[in-house]
Amino acid sequence: MTLIVRDPGFYEPTDGDACTVFSYFCQAHDRFYQREGCGEGPHLVAVHCEEHGPESMWPQPLTLMFPAGFEPRLSKTQLSWLQAEWDAT
Repeated sequence: MTLIVRDPGFYEPTDGDACTVFSYFCQAHDRFYQREGCGEGPHLVAVHCEEHGPESMWPQPLTLMFPAGFEPRLSKTQLSWLQAEWDAT
């Protein structure tokens, strides 16, 4: 399974968003993803916000260990957020 962290066509969340309902959507099989039950073969999964649709997600703090390993690269906002989270721990 490949998890899409960021895509230029996805909604970019902000601190002011009040999104509360999320799910995972498999773009390879064009259906919601639940424990590899959406179809056979490779999965290409993205966060799906009930309000905004496909949404770039805030990476987990461990992502900071490998920021160059993402394609496309993390946005400056995402990288700043990760750095702040990392410095706070």
